[in-house]
Amino acid sequence: MPLTSVLIVLIVAGIVLWLINNYIPMDQKIKKILNIVVVIVIVLWLLRVFGIMDSLSEFQSLATFQK
Repeated sequence: MPLTSVLIVLIVAGIVLWLINNYIPMDQKIKKILNIVVVIVIVLWLLRVFGIMDSLSEFQSLATFQK
């Protein structure tokens, strides 16, 4: 995936999260949980895009195969 596509996805995700945090009334605890979940999903997506997650999934499949 080209770097520009990754940057566009990150910018769009940040803007959407900012809009949700500012314009949708929610309890602060829910906003905090939402922010944490979005950050975790984005980090996992970035790991997969850059190929780090693929090597981890291969390791996991080998571990389950040995059982």
